[in-house]
Amino acid sequence: MSPGGEDRGTEGFLAVDSGGSGLRVVVGAPGLGTTAPRESREPVRTGPRGIDPAHLLEQLAPMARALIVEAGVGGLGTVVVGAAGLATLGDALREELPGALAREFGVRTVALVADAVTAYVGALGSRPGAVVAAGTGLIAVGTDLKCWRRADGWGHLLGDCGGGAWIGRAGLEAALRAHDGRPGGSKALLARAEEVFGPVRELPGKLYPRTDRPAVLASFAPEVAACADGDPVAAGILREAARNMAESAAAVCPTAGEPQVALTGGLFRTGAALLVPLEEELRRLLPHARQVAPAGGPLEGSVQIATDLARNALTLPGDAPMLTVATPKRG
Repeated sequence: MSPGGEDRGTEGFLAVDSGGSGLRVVVGAPGLGTTAPRESREPVRTGPRGIDPAHLLEQLAPMARALIVEAGVGGLGTVVVGAAGLATLGDALREELPGALAREFGVRTVALVADAVTAYVGALGSRPGAVVAAGTGLIAVGTDLKCWRRADGWGHLLGDCGGGAWIGRAGLEAALRAHDGRPGGSKALLARAEEVFGPVRELPGKLYPRTDRPAVLASFAPEVAACADGDPVAAGILREAARNMAESAAAVCPTAGEPQVALTGGLFRTGAALLVPLEEELRRLLPHARQVAPAGGPLEGSVQIATDLARNALTLPGDAPMLTVATPKRG
């Protein structure tokens, strides 16, 4: 959309992707496209009440005001916030953010959406199927357009099996086994771990006190992939990751018809050592499904949901933890 090029009376929408690296935000209007994204580099804080609505709005409001001017719209009617952790940490966000956005921008409709759902919509649109979103963590989400199903996404301590932190942790465990002389160790991964982190005897002291442990663990996943061609332990870790991913996809994928399956997230840039066994596992567990390339990512999914809401054409199923549409009072 050309800055200032549209009718100032046009009502726009705001689409947000809130993830582990911060916010990405666009403003647009149905049929008129969107602005280029603006980004913050600070993830929204979480605390005892879950995702912090005040911290999200503190970052979002100035970007939104600037984008409203850039888009040339007269105001905002709809806001869609796709947020990591919404399903389990979103109570305060659902209670407070719609009213705060109505007071700040006069919006009539606010949708709070789990980032797995925006990833799904960005990848497949409003079609039945399943999407595996894999980066530091891992979650699978699927729908038959009657209800949502999710699998995993439980975080690096309880799950996210096959995600980047899971792969990195498994690689570091194999390195420590080699250091100790226990079965299942990998000298190649031990050498990589000491290149990255220094002496592995010091690794617990470097890792355990950190608040960003999942990201630190995930930073070792590319080292596991780099060793996979010549190291059977590393290759086995990636095969096990692929099996976990496919099992999560199978748990949420519709059983009838010809659903589509898409893979989205930075972990899938790992390469053939992960993708080849994953495709084999998906064919084995989901022979009736068709794997397709994702059309877009979570921000594109937020834009699509916002466009559908603005046109009163949203067909996705509602689900309190996964997708909530509110109509807050202005004032």
